[in-house]
Amino acid sequence: MAHRPKRTFRQRAADSSDSDGAEESPAEPGAPRELPVPGSAEEEPPSGGGRAQVAGLPHRVRGPRGRGRVWASSRRATKAAPRADEGSESRTLDVSTDEEDKIHHSSESKDDQGLSSDSSSSLGEKELSSTVSSSLFPSVKIPDAAFIQAARRKRELARAQDDYISLDVQHTSSISVSRNEETSEESQEDEKQDTWEQQQMRKAVKIIEERDIDLSCGNGSSKVKKFDTSISFPPVNLEIIKKQLNTRLTLLQETHRSHLREYEKYVQDVKSSKSTIQNLESSSNQALNCKFYKSMKIYVENLIDCLNEKIINIQEIESSMHALLLKQAMTFMKRRQDELKHESTYLQQLSRKDETSTSGNFSVDEKTQWILEEIESRRTKRRQARVLSGNCNHQEGTSSDDELPSAEMIDFQKSQGDILQKQKKVFEEVQDDFCNIQNILLKFQQWREKFPDSYYEAFISLCIPKLLNPLIRVQLIDWNPLKLESTGLKEMPWFKSVEEFMDSSVEDSKKESSSDKKVLSAIINKTIIPRLTDFVEFLWDPLSTSQTTSLITHCRVILEEHSTCENEVSKSRQDLLKSIVSRMKKAVEDDVFIPLYPKSAVENKTSPHSKFQERQFWSGLKLFRNILLWNGLLTDDTLQELGLGKLLNRYLIIALLNATPGPDVVKKCNQVAACLPEKWFENSAMRTSIPQLENFIQFLLQSAHKLSRSEFRDEVEEIILILVKIKALNQAESFIGEHHLDHLKSLIKED
Repeated sequence: MAHRPKRTFRQRAADSSDSDGAEESPAEPGAPRELPVPGSAEEEPPSGGGRAQVAGLPHRVRGPRGRGRVWASSRRATKAAPRADEGSESRTLDVSTDEEDKIHHSSESKDDQGLSSDSSSSLGEKELSSTVSSSLFPSVKIPDAAFIQAARRKRELARAQDDYISLDVQHTSSISVSRNEETSEESQEDEKQDTWEQQQMRKAVKIIEERDIDLSCGNGSSKVKKFDTSISFPPVNLEIIKKQLNTRLTLLQETHRSHLREYEKYVQDVKSSKSTIQNLESSSNQALNCKFYKSMKIYVENLIDCLNEKIINIQEIESSMHALLLKQAMTFMKRRQDELKHESTYLQQLSRKDETSTSGNFSVDEKTQWILEEIESRRTKRRQARVLSGNCNHQEGTSSDDELPSAEMIDFQKSQGDILQKQKKVFEEVQDDFCNIQNILLKFQQWREKFPDSYYEAFISLCIPKLLNPLIRVQLIDWNPLKLESTGLKEMPWFKSVEEFMDSSVEDSKKESSSDKKVLSAIINKTIIPRLTDFVEFLWDPLSTSQTTSLITHCRVILEEHSTCENEVSKSRQDLLKSIVSRMKKAVEDDVFIPLYPKSAVENKTSPHSKFQERQFWSGLKLFRNILLWNGLLTDDTLQELGLGKLLNRYLIIALLNATPGPDVVKKCNQVAACLPEKWFENSAMRTSIPQLENFIQFLLQSAHKLSRSEFRDEVEEIILILVKIKALNQAESFIGEHHLDHLKSLIKED
């Protein structure tokens, strides 16, 4: 292995153990200065927290002190500051580990040849130093021997103050204070310093050699290169050249075509942009249009916010009114059922008393007695009212009996008045443009007139019913379709406003299937019918003729005149009709009661039993009439099942069979026939009546047989007229022929 060359640019006493700088002799006047090489900062191991990095690079040695580090601690930076003040610069040469190994190997191979003596080494180092300084680092100031001596003294001073952190990775962070350890440490530092200096010199020599080689290559590049005949090339023929040219041509053509397509696209984009610019420039109302749309958007948003805020209050008021009306309806229903129960029980007890004994006192409990007195008191008041009005044909049992005591009526009216006051305050502080239906529709009407295309494309006709729903519900809070004096739908302000909005539509007739013509039907479908269904399910009393008549009037307006959209209305309409049928079935099952007493108990028309039975029969006949009033709204099968099957055949016919044939029975039969819809018997070819009337026809024939043999022969003609009216012509002819009533054949012919 080659020997290390003798250092000529720095001399050190051989026996130095305590301090290198204290015993060092001054540098020779012509000694070369220490050469710092740029880039060697990477080779310098870090201090303090950088021990891990040093351990990972064991072959790198420490460079000269005083070089700055971007990741050094603050204390090390403070120590390096005085060096910068002295005007020195430190630059290093960045050389990779592989290059260092190469330089080290080449330097060792040349040690015996180029560095045989101290004098020749000194001369070579001087020439090398001057060459490197002049050629590679012309502007770098190389520190002289005095500067190096001063740096060495500072280093020794730092060691004495125990502020020096050794670069040996095997040392711990603690520094020994014994003299022996300091001596060994200094010797190791000297060896490392010598090794680092040798490596830097070898790097400088290598750089010079490579530079000379590059310069020689550059000078020779101008010479003509000789062709090396030893290199062989693949065979070339015309087909290969032609194929390569065709391939190249194809690629160029495809590129050209893609460029053409892009060009055409850009041309079209330019034309489209120019056209858009022209349209915008020619349209002077674009700013106004934008302003209108913006104002309309803000208006709709504010309207929706207002309605969302008020809808909770509206629902609370609706619930309060519904609860008040429901309480009243339940009061009437419960009172009627309780009175019916107590009166029936009283008459049964009275019948048993008459059967067992003709003497003795009959006691009635106080509650029953009080109820009977209340019933009779209300009946007396109704009789007096009918006398004053001139209505003398009224039948007992057909009254609705919906009178309330004065105290309860006052409470009801007070509660209703409070609710209506809340209704008036719902939109009290709201501007008319956000609570008046006419003003709201006027806004949309302006949109429809100015920009019809965008209006219909936005499907405003589908949005208007939803927007108007809360406002219409407020107007319907005091609307009771069960009262004859209630306001009709056509007279309501919202109804008129919507009709005017629809009539002002100038939409093309081709679009009428999805136009504003459906707005009213949609409102009725989504707002009116659900409210009407609630009245039917919870508040309607089918035994009340006034309520039934008023309800039918409103239903005809809704279901017949405004059913233009069958597909949309069908579900809500079916729900309404189902609730009507269900409520009438419940009334037949719960409210119809016709007791049967012995003939001895009902022969006297003034007896309590006879009066009670009569009242109950006429009450059942009243329900029968009310059910058949739905003719035209409900299907014939439904009415025939309810009215004829469940009520007439199960209750009324049985009561008639239990009665004594006479003028009263014929009168009741006439009333039954008068309730039947004429539409059922319009077919002139009918000779037999509908099947559900078979029991009624047989009762009429049975009564006619009995009357024909009694003193009431004139009543037979009335029965024949009833048979003719219900199209029981075959039965009438048979009866006339059987009893030789030829004078009655004219009744059948006239029909």
